[in-house]
Amino acid sequence: MNTQETSRILIVEDDERLATLTGEYLEGNGFDVDVEGDGNRAVDRIISEKPDLVILDVMLPGEDGLGVCRRVRPEYNGPILMLTARTDDMDQVVGLEMGADDYISKPVRPRVLLARVRALLRRVTGSDEPVELEEGDDSRLQFGGLVVDNAMREAWLAGESIDLTSAEFDLLWLLASNAGRVLTREEIFTALRGIEYDGQDRSIDVRVSRIRPKVGDDPMHPRRIKTVRSKGYLFVKEV
Repeated sequence: MNTQETSRILIVEDDERLATLTGEYLEGNGFDVDVEGDGNRAVDRIISEKPDLVILDVMLPGEDGLGVCRRVRPEYNGPILMLTARTDDMDQVVGLEMGADDYISKPVRPRVLLARVRALLRRVTGSDEPVELEEGDDSRLQFGGLVVDNAMREAWLAGESIDLTSAEFDLLWLLASNAGRVLTREEIFTALRGIEYDGQDRSIDVRVSRIRPKVGDDPMHPRRIKTVRSKGYLFVKEV
């Protein structure tokens, strides 16, 4: 991963004017930007070039953005920021389920986009301020056969590496490092995205549903990551 000044961003957007304006804005803020307008070509470029971050539009010629995200995820671990229609909640939910790390609604506000890009890159480089925890911030936590290592940003179940996106790892670490304590959606949202929870965003719920089977939890009757109705989520120390 490069430093912010040299981070490479691939914008996958077929609207040439929007892509150009967005690219120029990001370049003016210290990033190295490339643009791709075709979904099929984007898949090959993301996998082969491994940019530090991908800004991915949902509506594309060839493979659409959701398909691109699904196809590259097995081979690309960098953050994916998806651009969605303002009112299309389904695109946002499906995008997260396909492995997107975050999303932003069109029309894109440059300052908001820049803030999201920087936040995603900080997660990967580990330069974010640590989240305040109740019992100290040990870099490696173990719960039976589940091990979560914040220094390596990896997790293992029964000795097998768990395939997690950057955003999924952040959420798992936040929950695990606060094991035994109910975290509200507001607390989780603010800690992970740096903005206030609007009461409607479903990204946290989607990510929890993706994480549960990966850590050996039963999605229908979870015992490790429990939903606390009207409050949030509880990571259980002993299952």
